[in-house]
Amino acid sequence: MTCEFSVKTFDELTSVDLYHILKARSQVFVVEQNCAYQDMDEVDFDCLHLIAHQNEALVGYCRIIGPEFNPKKSLEYPSYSMPAIGRVLVLSAHRGEGVARQLMTHAIKHSRKKYGKKPIIISAQTYLLDFYQSLGFVPEGAYYLEDNIEHVTMVLPPLKKTKVRRKKPAESQGASVVTQILSVLLLLLSLMFVAGLIYLMT
Repeated sequence: MTCEFSVKTFDELTSVDLYHILKARSQVFVVEQNCAYQDMDEVDFDCLHLIAHQNEALVGYCRIIGPEFNPKKSLEYPSYSMPAIGRVLVLSAHRGEGVARQLMTHAIKHSRKKYGKKPIIISAQTYLLDFYQSLGFVPEGAYYLEDNIEHVTMVLPPLKKTKVRRKKPAESQGASVVTQILSVLLLLLSLMFVAGLIYLMT
């Protein structure tokens, strides 16, 4: 299933947007997981909210926390202040349709665009370990309980700078071809000279 995506700051969310986001988060994280916890937190004010729509209806959601508001640290990259992705959900009626992968791909792409090539950190529920590893995330440290659900910290490594091979300017390429032709001609002349000497000596 192909979705449409929108990214909004908290202030850009309409009251209808906010209603559907909080309804979905409550439905997935509180009701489905049978977990009584405080979903609404102060972090929401400083996040980017990524919404996956189909026919204008919310089918998936996550939030992107900027490096300056993210307290989570990586064991592998302790010196980095990095963005985090959290509250990742797909409504049950739309699971198995590739929405989660599209959602995370958009979240990673948007995070890279806004915050650069920094690592990205998540707190993943352990049953989704394979899914997040397929996106490039690497588990760090021991499993831990968060609201009685087993989690593990995972980090997407920073993008490496790729070296771009410089193409030779057209002039130097032309000079290289001329040099090769001259070398071949010189070799032919040398062979002809040797052949001439042999002919004269016999």
